[in-house]
Amino acid sequence: MKNIVLFGPPGAGKGTQANLLKDRFNLVHISTGDVFRKNIKEGTELGTLAQSYMSQGHLVPDDVTIKMLESEVALNPQAEGFIFDGFPRTEAQAKALETFMTQMGSQINAMVALEVADAILVERLLERGKASGRADDANEVVIKERIAEYYRKTDILKGHYQSQNKYHGVDGVGGIQDITGRLISVFELL
Repeated sequence: MKNIVLFGPPGAGKGTQANLLKDRFNLVHISTGDVFRKNIKEGTELGTLAQSYMSQGHLVPDDVTIKMLESEVALNPQAEGFIFDGFPRTEAQAKALETFMTQMGSQINAMVALEVADAILVERLLERGKASGRADDANEVVIKERIAEYYRKTDILKGHYQSQNKYHGVDGVGGIQDITGRLISVFELL
């Protein structure tokens, strides 16, 4: 079983690349954002709880996020592996994911990080905002704050995976297919 954490700041291209790589490597793509939206839309107990935090502008607590992800993994018992996109975001989430994967008789094989300069991230997100209508991608001030929040709270996970020799940085700048090619080279070594 191959389990990969696809990592990077907002606008790095994690979702785009995960969608391109999942079929090639026969992996299930689990996006935290998609899982949240699904649980909220379906009115699950966890979705209702998550919505109560999100509607107040608070981050969803780790235990709620972890339970949602565990439920999503459990829905795919025949999976040959997973690409986790947007999870883990904290060291507590990383440790919980490792414990859960160990209980399943598996492990996280690697964190593969898309590395992109901040100016390019802002440009990409503004373009995505125009195309998608997403409010959080339409305001440069909000985008810069999201990127800063990533560096304050999430970027520290690099060290967690580096200490396990599981961190792989990949240049996330260029054409989509060029970036996919770089990721394939790393995935094939795992």
